[in-house]
Amino acid sequence: MESKTNKVTVTICGEEYVIKGQTDTEHIERVAALVHQKMTQTTLGNPRLPRNRAAVLVALNLADELLRLQADYKQFLKILKEEK
Repeated sequence: MESKTNKVTVTICGEEYVIKGQTDTEHIERVAALVHQKMTQTTLGNPRLPRNRAAVLVALNLADELLRLQADYKQFLKILKEEK
């Protein structure tokens, strides 16, 4: 059984993007809203920063956050396993 592909138009920092994904449209919109928020914060803090460099900084910050959360999750699972 194939998953349905959803197509959503989102706006990030004044630019429209058509995003396709096999997740629900609300999730795609939440992801886009988070990217927009992070891009806005980055560009407001560094108004002369080119958009492509701001995007790289946002990607690095989100990747850092993901890796930290994955490490926390792994540690949490280890603690749960030890308590059993």
